[in-house]
Amino acid sequence: MKTIKEITVALKEAEEWQDWMTAVAIDERAGVQKAWQSWKKRQDKKQQLLQEHQEKVDFDQSYGGVDAFIAGVDEAGRGPLAGPVVTAAVILPANCKLLVGLNDSKQLSKDKRNAYAALIKEHALSYFIHFQSAQQIDDLNIYEATKQSMKTSVESLSIKPHYVLVDAMTLPISTPQDSIIKGDAKSLAIAAASILAKTARDDYMDQLDKEFPMYGFAQHAGYGTKQHLKALEEFGPTIHHRKSFEPIKSMF
Repeated sequence: MKTIKEITVALKEAEEWQDWMTAVAIDERAGVQKAWQSWKKRQDKKQQLLQEHQEKVDFDQSYGGVDAFIAGVDEAGRGPLAGPVVTAAVILPANCKLLVGLNDSKQLSKDKRNAYAALIKEHALSYFIHFQSAQQIDDLNIYEATKQSMKTSVESLSIKPHYVLVDAMTLPISTPQDSIIKGDAKSLAIAAASILAKTARDDYMDQLDKEFPMYGFAQHAGYGTKQHLKALEEFGPTIHHRKSFEPIKSMF
């Protein structure tokens, strides 16, 4: 009979059901049952992620089938007081299994977002990321600036999509499109675009933090936190702040 430690190690290394697990399932030792329940819980979570992944794939393919080029489009940074709004458009290969677990960027840790961003860039059929500056946001307004940026991202793809799925926005493009509320939770392509936009903007704000360390951009990414508002009062706005947003608007 194997020891509890041996069984625990074997279960941690096992990725799928194996015949020897029949004996483990009926082993009455408390340590074995604890390890067994942990393994089953891990498998249940894996199955749930696979199911959610397939639902996102099916959603995208409902717009043209497995051979259609479906572009997902999303943005990051509409709400901050500083920095660009960043948009991304992505066309993924059919049922990209490497992206199981991909979700709305806000639901994932920074490390996971960065890992998924690398996978998306490696395996996407085409992607494009566009930065819309604070000045453009002030000139156009945030809604129009985001819309124009999304349009640029779609039209800059190296492959012309058959259909465009946009997170809660309708774009001035000739390609057939659909505006999806909470699209990053329903569409794999939109979720991928969400990740690319978010990671690109975070990287940009990290670089901005090195240039303007007194504002704390690396901590709040330009959002109106207490730290950021205090720095604005003390140092005033930079060229990267949105002058059409309060309280910056009232400073001019």
